Amino acid sequence: MTDSLRPQGHDRAPLPPPQQSADGVPSPRSPQNTKTAGDRPAPTGAKQRDAFFDNAKYLAIVLVAVGHAWEPVKGDSRLLEAMYTVVYTFHMPAFIVISGYFSRSFDANPTRIKRLITGVAVPYVIFEAAYPLFKRWLDNDPGQEISLLDPWYLTWFLVALFIWRLSTPVWKAVRWPLPLALGIAMFGSVSPQIGDDLDLQRVLQFLPFFVLGLCLKPEHFQMVQTRAMRIAAVPVFAVALAVGWWAVPRMNTAWFYHRDSAQELGAPWWAGPIMTLALFGCSLLLTACFFALVPRRRTWFTALGEGTLYGYLLHGFVVKGGDYLGWFEPAWLHSAGGKIFVSVVAVIGVTLLCTKPVRSVFRFAVEPRMEWAFRRDAAELARQREKREGSTAREKVDA
Repeated sequence: MTDSLRPQGHDRAPLPPPQQSADGVPSPRSPQNTKTAGDRPAPTGAKQRDAFFDNAKYLAIVLVAVGHAWEPVKGDSRLLEAMYTVVYTFHMPAFIVISGYFSRSFDANPTRIKRLITGVAVPYVIFEAAYPLFKRWLDNDPGQEISLLDPWYLTWFLVALFIWRLSTPVWKAVRWPLPLALGIAMFGSVSPQIGDDLDLQRVLQFLPFFVLGLCLKPEHFQMVQTRAMRIAAVPVFAVALAVGWWAVPRMNTAWFYHRDSAQELGAPWWAGPIMTLALFGCSLLLTACFFALVPRRRTWFTALGEGTLYGYLLHGFVVKGGDYLGWFEPAWLHSAGGKIFVSVVAVIGVTLLCTKPVRSVFRFAVEPRMEWAFRRDAAELARQREKREGSTAREKVDA
């Protein structure tokens, strides 16, 4: 998320089965899906990606990019500020719910720890250094600091995902995980002393959405993927936009960033827990409506859902680069037509960043292969040995 209210050097941003996907979230596989693209039978025992989740991740990342692109041009536009508020109510919660849902199998075994490090921790270190260096170079700001303790722009999500996923066994063990997570989020909202290290406010305040994802089952997503829910989602979003338009002059948009305590936003301490619960309810409702509108079938953008972390981490360079170079300054971009143009460019840009050619180029940073850095898992070695022995035995029989 874009932190427009932060001082100039810290514009911080601003969503899983055996194969770690390129978006930092375990690949959405569905054992029930036995067809491949074109309705060809899948190989026996193969697990196919669930098109619904790939579609949802792509659409969520598009909303993230559009929200960031709106930030420099929304100005005093009450309508665009209302749209911005509605989008920020659910786009990251939706992505985080999906992340939690596909983290249910995380059990801290060596293989999953390795994937967590290479798919989340290492990209965090790389991009946490890359964004400040980018600002130093393009914005002629040699004093811009590099700090792994102070997530810059949109890298906060990687810190949060790392912490959330490590805590997964705890949430699977306790009896009432969601109420406990909400209590922790409310505690964070009244604790300004937490500070900015590792963006812990966001880690705590967004935690309930991750825990909710851990608690969900396939049937819960099926409940919102009905015709009635799709029909109801349209007026719900219309009402949300109307409420957002009404709230623009009456509410601090920073509440939706989940980045500060109530006291830091100039509100009494008791407003923190109330707003935490209220925003969780609003976000949950709009997230459900968003999921209801997500296509369940394969579409032209389904495959792009595999590369959403690439789009997330890379689009910030385009947005920030445009800001440093003054691309958003022309007056015509602040007109209605200009804002539509900016939105379209943001959609096209983040879509291109999720494509396979871009993923191939930047895989070293987003999804590095680091076999050299880890010990070989004894169980994995045993499985490979059994597989080789089985293949050898079959070859002998065939001979």
